[in-house]
Amino acid sequence: MTRTTTDPTNLRRALRREIPSTVALLADEQDFAAMRRYRTFLFDDHTAYLRQIEGLLKTLARQGGHTTVALFDPEEYAAWCAETATDPDLPASRSRFTAHLAATGARVTYTGQPLTTLLPELVDTAVRQATWEYATTVLATAGDCATCGKDIGKAAYERAARLLVRLLAAAGPGTHHLVCSVPAADDQLLAVLHTEGTALPEDAPGTGFAAEFTAVLAAGIALSAPGGLVLRTSAPDTPDRLHGWRLTDGTLTPLTEAEVFSAYCTDARTGEPLSPEPGVEYRAGFPLAPGPDDDRTTHH
Repeated sequence: MTRTTTDPTNLRRALRREIPSTVALLADEQDFAAMRRYRTFLFDDHTAYLRQIEGLLKTLARQGGHTTVALFDPEEYAAWCAETATDPDLPASRSRFTAHLAATGARVTYTGQPLTTLLPELVDTAVRQATWEYATTVLATAGDCATCGKDIGKAAYERAARLLVRLLAAAGPGTHHLVCSVPAADDQLLAVLHTEGTALPEDAPGTGFAAEFTAVLAAGIALSAPGGLVLRTSAPDTPDRLHGWRLTDGTLTPLTEAEVFSAYCTDARTGEPLSPEPGVEYRAGFPLAPGPDDDRTTHH
């Protein structure tokens, strides 16, 4: 290939397109207000700040480089500054922290999407990463069973994977939407999985949805937590079907039709009844027969 451009300015522009950029932003008013305590943080209006962020992202996109966006958490920033003996009231410190987020934090690629699309995607990515980290920490630190000596986390993950495979096989054809919820500390672990047909999907690079779902279910098994799982199946020319299970003693116990209806038709915040969704059938969870490799022992 013949190179015809030797002008230093053009060469710098070409080089700039090969340098990736990371922009860390304050997604909500509360985080923005927390940063205003620093004298060198010059913004005083969150809406104007987001406008400037979007303008910066568009400029970087026009330059042709690769740009990722990360969440800037003021509490995490303060803790990082304390750990690294860094003055938090310096623009250079915020820049160094952004570089830290580029390697370790939740981030999404900027492709020109508006902030109204990018922000929810970024928050969802951050929640998913936190859920994954918590669930895998639970499994990694569960220790060995005092009775049989087995690794509790490993056994829980293997059991969760088998349960998920059998659940999808029993669900039959269609588009399946699964939600697993497990109480943990002062929060709720939540994982979502979309799949087609009866086979567990392989995770596409950079997604990890199947692994995340399995890890959350496994964390519930390892913790002996009273979690739950719901399945919604859609197929052409038929009503959607809703099924539910209760996680007890390391397995999924089917809910009755009335329990499934009550779970979906009750406002979780107020306890008030909700109208049934049109075109949806509320059904009992179906039993999942134990597999030949199942270890029915609950490890502690």
